[in-house]
Amino acid sequence: MQRIVKFFQSIHFKIALVFALMLLVTLELVGAFFVHQLEQQNRKAFSAQIELPSYVNQSLGQQLVINNQVTANGKIHTILTDVNNPSITEIQVIDTKGTIRGTSDVNNQQIIGQKTTDNNVKNVLSNHQYDKDAIEAENGQRYEIATTPIVSNQGNRSSVVGVIVVRANMESVYNSINQITGIYLYASIVAIVLGIAMAIVISRAITRPIEEINQQTKLIADGDYSGQVQIYGNDELGQLAQAVNVLSDRVEESTAASESERRRLDSVLAHMSDGVIATDRRGNITIINDGALSLLSIEDTEGAVGKSILDVLDIRDRYTLRQLLESQEELVLDFTESDHELILHAYFSLIQRASGFISGLVIVLHDVTEQEKIDRDRKAFVSNVSHELRTPLTSVRSYIDALIDGAWQDPEVAPNFLKVTQEETGRMIRMINDLLALSRMDSGTTKLDLEYVNLNELVNYILNRFDMIIEKDDKPDKYYTIKREFTENDVWVELDTDRFTQVIDNLVNNAIKYSPDGSEITVRLLETNNYAILSITDQGLGIPRKDIARIFDRFYRVDKARSRAQGGTGLGLAISKEVVTMLGGRIWVDSVEGKGSTFYISLPFENYEEGDDWDAE
Repeated sequence: MQRIVKFFQSIHFKIALVFALMLLVTLELVGAFFVHQLEQQNRKAFSAQIELPSYVNQSLGQQLVINNQVTANGKIHTILTDVNNPSITEIQVIDTKGTIRGTSDVNNQQIIGQKTTDNNVKNVLSNHQYDKDAIEAENGQRYEIATTPIVSNQGNRSSVVGVIVVRANMESVYNSINQITGIYLYASIVAIVLGIAMAIVISRAITRPIEEINQQTKLIADGDYSGQVQIYGNDELGQLAQAVNVLSDRVEESTAASESERRRLDSVLAHMSDGVIATDRRGNITIINDGALSLLSIEDTEGAVGKSILDVLDIRDRYTLRQLLESQEELVLDFTESDHELILHAYFSLIQRASGFISGLVIVLHDVTEQEKIDRDRKAFVSNVSHELRTPLTSVRSYIDALIDGAWQDPEVAPNFLKVTQEETGRMIRMINDLLALSRMDSGTTKLDLEYVNLNELVNYILNRFDMIIEKDDKPDKYYTIKREFTENDVWVELDTDRFTQVIDNLVNNAIKYSPDGSEITVRLLETNNYAILSITDQGLGIPRKDIARIFDRFYRVDKARSRAQGGTGLGLAISKEVVTMLGGRIWVDSVEGKGSTFYISLPFENYEEGDDWDAE
């Protein structure tokens, strides 16, 4: 039954619609760009228009340094009154204490002497940075606020003595933009209407030969190959008509269709990320795609086609071809070698005809190396957490049971039991807090409180606390000295002070723990072109070479028994690595077993000199 094509489903309508939509989108994009550029240029011109002359800033700066505020305020008022710029609504002058010293608004003179509440002014006074293009809305009106520091030159030095705030009404700018936008919109509507009319005419000329081709193909589908499509020209439609005529002569050729299907299958196999292998009924490979060649490290198809699937997958000693045909079970194939890890899942299915005859196998290889690694890490993590919590919990329970059984009445034993219980509880709390910190870092919810810090002073301050411990403790558990080798230049780095202090505390504590009594710990701070390098060297036992690659893993310990005895959780270095990475740096370790270890921290920094932030743009 012949289906009647509705007008809105016809190609005639679709061509006209697409043309109209393309024209609409083009005009919208051009209009958006045009209006944006127009707004930027008008705002830039307006900003230049309301900029105060340099002599006004100089005159105001001279008045702000005068001690007699009454006289200075009067002269400031005179200076502001002399500014003849109709675009400016109000000018305010604020000194370094945040006190409003003058305003050009005659109706707002009562604010003189009051403290300003403008955060932008406070930022200028504290950071000497200002926003040149700030826009505020008030009572349906848009104003541009320009906040500029007033610099006073005294001798060879310049200093910020106040802030001048210029407030200008921008409604005239936006009214002009709106008028131009309206004109453009009207012109766009006219262009779209004319474009739609032209599209209808053009689409009609295109669809007429397509309708004739459609009629001829229906005849071919009914078995009538005698008709011919009229060719109107040598364009694409003429070529299509000629192709239809050729198709009517070759429609009985089925080999083209089968070859097309084969090419389509080869394309699918070639672009699959999983490996696909097909065999004949004897298990010899007939088809193998690039994914399988890559996974099995086979150079080309000639190295696999014709070989037994049992040999290629290296499972001949475990399975027979009959077992694969009958069970079709999923196999886990481990191709891990010393230099790399590779685990594959192999899925088997039969190539079976409708009659039930089995003509071969299809094997799909899926790389699950990463999933297996994640699963192992998860199991190891659960096991470590369980073990770390079970040990202190068992100890706490034993002491509590002893106290319940009557040990609490013993004035000598009870305090010791309670002290051990308190220490073990504190150890569990520290470990849980460390786990929560790592969890927040992994999820990306940790927020850094970044600020520029003099790294020399910060590290020296942290080390002074460790020196103070030795000085104030008459009988410390272990004596040590800290040697400092710092660069003479100030190294300013943007970092979170609290979290970086935690990293240094952890590294220095580890150096003290694993160093012998009376040892020396050397802390060096160097600078390169773009990085600050901080190193902490101890004289401890060192780290075996085989353990260096995993020293920053969670719960990993070189000497587990000694670490637990000293109260470590196995998370300190993992947290340190995460913090340093969040700060854009890198942490690593060099160690010689029996001679000590050196932990390095590399942080990016920029050369900073005093006065850089005071220079006005």
